[in-house]
Amino acid sequence: MGITRKFFSRWQNWIGLFMVLAFVLIAIFAPLLSPKDVETQGVVSSYLRVPQPPSPDAPLGRLPDQTSVYEALVWGTRDALKFGVGVTAVVFLVGTLIGAVAAFFGGRVNTLLMWAVDSFLAFPIIAGVVFFQQINHNLLVDLLESTEFAGFYSYVVQNPTILESVKPLFTLFMEINPTALAFALLMWMPYARVMNASVMSNKQMEFVLAARVSGAKKGRVIFRHLIPNAIAPVLVLAAKDVGALVVLQTTFSFIGLGHPTPWASALLSGKDWIFSPKGIVTYWWVFLPITVALILFGVGWNLLGDGLIDAMNPRTRQT
Repeated sequence: MGITRKFFSRWQNWIGLFMVLAFVLIAIFAPLLSPKDVETQGVVSSYLRVPQPPSPDAPLGRLPDQTSVYEALVWGTRDALKFGVGVTAVVFLVGTLIGAVAAFFGGRVNTLLMWAVDSFLAFPIIAGVVFFQQINHNLLVDLLESTEFAGFYSYVVQNPTILESVKPLFTLFMEINPTALAFALLMWMPYARVMNASVMSNKQMEFVLAARVSGAKKGRVIFRHLIPNAIAPVLVLAAKDVGALVVLQTTFSFIGLGHPTPWASALLSGKDWIFSPKGIVTYWWVFLPITVALILFGVGWNLLGDGLIDAMNPRTRQT
């Protein structure tokens, strides 16, 4: 049975695929589903400072800061998908390349690179997030407060041509997400380990030996023969990591690490109203919609990963 038929033969895989596609569609059509961006919407009756129940202009109610839960949910989906897929793509590429190269050359190269992988594995991710957040913040503060920057800023403002040239650099610096940077630098190691083991078991196969004997260059052997035939376990790991990274990012953002995200900001805004004097269900909209979205996002990607594990397993593919 082929991979596609095997995947779609299980109802759990259909559910996981449906959940992931639902989030993707919400992210794509966010401007149509919610014309106002949660980061730019106007504040409505902010003096109330009390969660407002669902209404025609806020179908899922409003948080104490009067942010629409619906808008936070919709735009948070786009933010979560961009972060999860973007960071996963980076760690996937880095880990796959390092693991494949180390296994192909073997010997001291493999030992050295795998030693580096083990060293990075010992570094706690939360320490990396704090480290990059402090670097980002301190560099920005020191830069803005320096007299050199004041003089440079005055010179740039007076020269429109130079201003247009440096504007993209300043925009890029301001938009650096320390959490994404920390994840990208400190979460590629499992991919390298899995890819290394997979390539090790494939590089002695006849098709690889035939390619090397025929005079194929090392790069062609790695990218044309080894990686395509050894990448299945890494793809499975990547599928499961998209949801896990978003949940972890939201957790860090909730406790004040990294850039605030719409989902984490919504949970943080309504945290004091979860257990209200009137009962836990009185202000259900301050936590339930975002919490359910987080759960479904993580579960959807996990189901998709589990389905790929089974579909790509050669032992079950023939059954």
